[in-house]
Order: sequence, then C-alpha cells, then structure tokens
Amino acid sequence: MAVKPIRLFGDPVLRTAAEPVADFDKELRLLVKDLTDTMIDAPGAGLAAPQLGVGLRVFTYYVDDRLGHLVNPSLDLSEEHQDGDEGCLSLPGLAFPTRRAYGVVAKGFNMHGEPITVEGTELLARCVQHETDHLDGILFIDRMDPAQRKLAMKAIREAEWFGDPAPVVRDSPHRTFGRAL
Repeated sequence: MAVKPIRLFGDPVLRTAAEPVADFDKELRLLVKDLTDTMIDAPGAGLAAPQLGVGLRVFTYYVDDRLGHLVNPSLDLSEEHQDGDEGCLSLPGLAFPTRRAYGVVAKGFNMHGEPITVEGTELLARCVQHETDHLDGILFIDRMDPAQRKLAMKAIREAEWFGDPAPVVRDSPHRTFGRAL
C-alpha cells in the first residue's frame, strides 16, 4: 500500500494549475496507485494529484462503488444544478454548501493513454467537478458566494490543523456523503 501525505489548505501546490500528462508510463501508473491507495485510506470520494504535491492533471474517484481515475480531463456540465454540502481532504473536518452542475460528462484518458468517458450525476458529478477544480488550482470554497466564503475562511482559520507544518491527513472527522471529496 502506498499511502502518501495529503497537502492541506495553505500549501501553494493547491493553488497552482497542474500540467497535462504527456507520458503514460510506469511513473503515471504508480501515481494513480498512490492516489487510489491514499484516497481509500483517508477515506475520500476523490483525490487529485496536486493534493499529493504532484502538478499533473490526474485524479482518482470512488463513488457509489465506482472506482476509477481520469487523466487530462475535460468536462461538459449540465445546465441543471444541485446544492449540497461539500468537503475536501485538504480541508479536513469542514464542509460547506456548494453549488455544482447536477450532471457531468468527463472525457480524458486512463493511465495507459486510452480514451475514456466518465458520466454521472449527483455525487459523482460533484466529485468529478471538485477534483478537476483541484487540477486548475481552484478549491471548492472559491465556488461559494462571498458571504458563505467569509464564514468558511473563518472556520478554516479556527481549524485545529490550520497552520500545521505537517501536511498529513489520514482521517477526517467529517465525511461528506460518507467520505470527503
């Protein structure tokens, strides 16, 4: 098992856009395994490479017994929206109401460079959008209205882990839909 430390809010890598994957090689397959093992151990519904300090466009997900990954994703979002609490393994123990598209069609590649499409609604759609945002250096709190974001930032500053130099999160006391995204 290759469980890696998860980077926490405040780490600059979480605010940096990731680079497209160019080489579908052994190192990419190892990264996907590390992401999967770390996500399941946390436990989380998704985990993006920047959350492990790797600036590549790849993420894993585990939603409704669907385990997978996506490399270099591009998204088509539904016009219909959903509202719901969202959490993040990089902001442990916190969840806030966040609006997302209700459905998503995500196109990209698997770790072998073969084209794949991931389609989903509700939690899977929320997860795919959340993880793709990570690849763009966007955190879910950036999607909140200004008043809610101000409350979220206050909660972050008051969080036990805020400012902790050790970026390791193994278990989050709050699970959004059973697991943090």
